[in-house]
Amino acid sequence: MTTAADIMHPGAQWIPAHETLDRAAELMARLNVGALPISDTEERLCGIITDRDIVVNCVAKGLDPSKMTCGDMAKGTPRWIDAGADVSDVLDEMESHQIKRLPVIKDKKLVGMISEADLAQHLSEDQLAGFVEKVYARR
Repeated sequence: MTTAADIMHPGAQWIPAHETLDRAAELMARLNVGALPISDTEERLCGIITDRDIVVNCVAKGLDPSKMTCGDMAKGTPRWIDAGADVSDVLDEMESHQIKRLPVIKDKKLVGMISEADLAQHLSEDQLAGFVEKVYARR
């Protein structure tokens, strides 16, 4: 059985909800990633911030990224997957919620992220085609 831990990119880092969007952008640049899980004060997942969120929902609206926090951008219920979950569960979670990145949690700790690039390296062509069709389909 292939698990979430087998296909994830290890070493993902949280950004605290109180940190500003400019700090998030700096961390993304330093880590060469396009998304960061957002943690509350008890290091629990409370959202995900993406580079696109910063551009579209802050900069493009004329807002100041040094004044807005990651917590300001956290909307809805964050999705995640247990490190021991089967890859079929990973696909179900990502496809059903049309998400492109999924934090991986083990023993209540962030241990990695699964992105489209990770899926592309580990899925068959048919699995990958099904994922793309479902995630990018307009609802």
